[in-house]
Amino acid sequence: MKRILVIGSCGAGKSTFAKRLHKVTGLHLIHLDRFYHKPNWGKPTDDEWKAKVKELISGDEWIMDGNYGGTMELRMERADTVIWLDFPRILCTYRILKRTIQYRNKTRSDMAEGCNERFDWEFTKYVWNFKRDKNPLLEERLKKFNKLKQIRLKSKDEIETFFAKLN
Repeated sequence: MKRILVIGSCGAGKSTFAKRLHKVTGLHLIHLDRFYHKPNWGKPTDDEWKAKVKELISGDEWIMDGNYGGTMELRMERADTVIWLDFPRILCTYRILKRTIQYRNKTRSDMAEGCNERFDWEFTKYVWNFKRDKNPLLEERLKKFNKLKQIRLKSKDEIETFFAKLN
């Protein structure tokens, strides 16, 4: 495992997992949210984003957390491992609401500067419907990239077992 993607619903704990994996492996850590968002939740053009992702995946060793479907296949082509945090929607929704309160009007360490946490009803619905709307797309993508080592973790216990095996 030298080039690792960490994917899954918002609120699944991708950034927290990636930070922990970074501490264990020492691999370079890349939070895609820090590179995608511009101040005040601005977005890059598709061409800007693809160029940035190509730059980020050019390294020999990294852990990269985030979904961003428009560049996922580009990242999967370069990765050797994908870790999918596939948690229940009630937990993911709870976590995003909790962090909205915890970080309200502040920028989290895994986000771009100037992107202060705020409540967003559309985002909440997106997280609630992630399993229904996005999981089938993730499964189809992963079928195309069967060369990848694929790890699907569905509980805190499975995460702990994963890390226990790394040590």
